[in-house]
Amino acid sequence: MTAEDVLKELRELRAGDLPTHGGRTLAYVYDSGLSEVDELGAAAHALASSANGLDPTAFPSLLRMENDLVGTAARLLGGTAETVGSVTSGGTESCMLAVLAARDARPEVSSPTIVLPTTAHAAFRKAAHFFGVRVVSVPVDPVTFRAIPEAMAAAVDDSTVLVVASAPSYAHGVLDPIPEIAGLLHGVRFHVDACIGGWVLPYLGLGPFGFDVPGVTSVSVDLHKYAYCPKGVSVLLHADAGLRRPQYFASADWPGYTMLNTTLQSTRSGGPLAAAWAVVRHVGEEGYGKLASAAREAAVEIRAGIEALDGLRVLGDPVSTLLAFTVEDGAGFDLFTVADEMRERGWYVQPQFAHESSPANLHLTVTAANRGSEEEFLTDLAASVVAARDAGPVVVDPRVAEFVAALDPATLTPEQFAGLLAAAGLGGEVGLPTRMAEINALLATAPGPLRERLLLEFLGALYTAS
Repeated sequence: MTAEDVLKELRELRAGDLPTHGGRTLAYVYDSGLSEVDELGAAAHALASSANGLDPTAFPSLLRMENDLVGTAARLLGGTAETVGSVTSGGTESCMLAVLAARDARPEVSSPTIVLPTTAHAAFRKAAHFFGVRVVSVPVDPVTFRAIPEAMAAAVDDSTVLVVASAPSYAHGVLDPIPEIAGLLHGVRFHVDACIGGWVLPYLGLGPFGFDVPGVTSVSVDLHKYAYCPKGVSVLLHADAGLRRPQYFASADWPGYTMLNTTLQSTRSGGPLAAAWAVVRHVGEEGYGKLASAAREAAVEIRAGIEALDGLRVLGDPVSTLLAFTVEDGAGFDLFTVADEMRERGWYVQPQFAHESSPANLHLTVTAANRGSEEEFLTDLAASVVAARDAGPVVVDPRVAEFVAALDPATLTPEQFAGLLAAAGLGGEVGLPTRMAEINALLATAPGPLRERLLLEFLGALYTAS
């Protein structure tokens, strides 16, 4: 194929994706609304994409850019002259490295644990799974969804290598009481997951939550979120080099070069790093202040509009640019149908299943690009609620619910999974359904472990060679 034909096919494939600009996809993407930022990021990415971050002595430009980004992040998040960091591929890698460093700093602990509020990002559970660490999950306040400092401290024991809190939590957009938790930990490593809030909360004057809180030992912040950089770039900061050292890996036990890694990856394209470096330098502090204010103003206006709609309720007290809302008991319509109706009107809002005191809800990640379109969003949301009310509640066939209840995630067979797909109207070749309300309602009847297994099976069915 010619280069022109390949690019034509790629454009045709991309036409079926969710839009990444215009503020209509309220999860997964972060849009500054500034076209030159995207162009700059793409140009910088192209200039450095062939460089390899594996060896900073071979590509000193990447070393310089990484140190610049770490320094900028450290200054923003209350760092000192002792603060060090690493640029990673995203928030999950940053969180995993924080857990790895904490575990390896305590080799004498035979069964290490990490203490998390139940609202902590699932990346920490992934880290625990990969690194053989046990999660001690602490319930949050059932109304505010914030971590409870005394409960967090009570969960700490001699096996605890790390305590985690969120600034803010992804699910509800609420800020955990970081200073109060830190004040009760007495020397235990304390990581603040500011992946989604670290580049916006300081510009809004919200906190403290970073290294300006005594006892915080590491902070993660994603630049491909509210720094509006191309994916995927995150920064993991440690209060000093001694805390970072266990994160590093070296091996001379083979006949090749001595492998030295600062992150989970070895070979790393310089493209994302250069793109982030360029965007951060271009936007600058004043620019980020304006973007943060625009996103926050949009979130406040959208929240007020949601609260004015009959039958909807915002969860907790979201402080920055994230929020989640649910349906009031007895409202007579289904939340997942609202999501489908919003999709029909060109908006993507993210369904979240019920978990402990958090009911099923729809999550919104509001960005600067949403400023100015709040009225349009709220008009379409009101119309979606009317349509959902007209459609009535989604009712799961009792026989299907009984079939799901009998499934064991540990012994689920391909035949059982195929039967469930057929019951959900997805028989035959697995594809991507256009409406999800009935499927989500069915998944909502499944316990968490079963839902995990079912969705993994579905994922496996999607990813097959063509």
